[in-house]
Amino acid sequence: MIKPEDLLHPTPLGLYCPPGDFYIDPVRPVDRAVITHGHADHARAGHGAVLATPQTLSIMGERYGDAFTRLRQPSPYGQVTVHNGVSVNLVPAGHVLGSAQAVIGWKGLTMVVSGDYKRRRDPTCTAFEPVPCNVFISEATFGLPVFNHPPDSEEIARVILSLRQFPDRAHLIGAYALGKAQRVIRLLREAGWERPIHVHGALERLNALYEREGVDLGEIRSTAGLGKDALGGEVVLAPPSAIQDRWARRFADPVTAFASGWMGVRARARQRGVELPLVISDHADWTELTDTFTQIRPDEIWITHGREEGLLRWAELKGQKARALRLVGYDEEDDETSGVIETAPVPEIPA
Repeated sequence: MIKPEDLLHPTPLGLYCPPGDFYIDPVRPVDRAVITHGHADHARAGHGAVLATPQTLSIMGERYGDAFTRLRQPSPYGQVTVHNGVSVNLVPAGHVLGSAQAVIGWKGLTMVVSGDYKRRRDPTCTAFEPVPCNVFISEATFGLPVFNHPPDSEEIARVILSLRQFPDRAHLIGAYALGKAQRVIRLLREAGWERPIHVHGALERLNALYEREGVDLGEIRSTAGLGKDALGGEVVLAPPSAIQDRWARRFADPVTAFASGWMGVRARARQRGVELPLVISDHADWTELTDTFTQIRPDEIWITHGREEGLLRWAELKGQKARALRLVGYDEEDDETSGVIETAPVPEIPA
């Protein structure tokens, strides 16, 4: 009888598929990799071959250079690839542009590796699609009942209100370079903010990539060359690290904001000196996680990284079989701690 561990099991390099001889989101260079999305803790350079959505491959090329892998294998959503008798199908994860769940099938067994995901609407990427499976492998970044994120529209409305209340102050929003920045821009546009939005240079290349992929960001301007006390009453987006940096001193009495699921923890907002915390996350909160498990009802749930204890207890109370994999090498929230596009040399590709 085939066991799930025969198809996928954790190793120091990441989840490994022995019959297919490939890894999913490996943390070091391998011969063959399936990549779920473009954040750097999941999408590393140096693999011999990379199978991913076309958008994720474009993101990796933008960040690491065209030589990030010897062989690109674009796999649009819904296209099934078979390798050594193992099928791989990428379906939307709703995390960022091009993000996917990896649906792995072999001898009647189906396992879904979620990567990172969320269930709420995002105008910049394709929505999560639940897939029936025997084993669902889930992240648990916000896997505690205390994490129930408010509607994005309410958080953006707080930005619009602050702009009205403080028309002479620049509003400086920290947002991760891949996914979060573009989502915040689109949400501001949907809320009626039609003025130009100014961005730190570290966001420009990925903004341009999103535009090429059909995500309309409206008028975007660079902050380069601005003088002191600039952009009063305007919106500025930057990597989170930049809002506390010397770079921010050029703006007119800035209101500092930060868009992250962790801004629901007041101590974290105070620690960062954030005046306007925005609880906007690209990860599923507690309700989204548990609703997903209830909807899919797999035979087993495997929890990869984050806060697994609460979800393990939830599963026990629901009579659901679950286990923690305790994979290492993946960040809690988004990986873009600096927001700076990587320019380091690409590691040598294994022979």
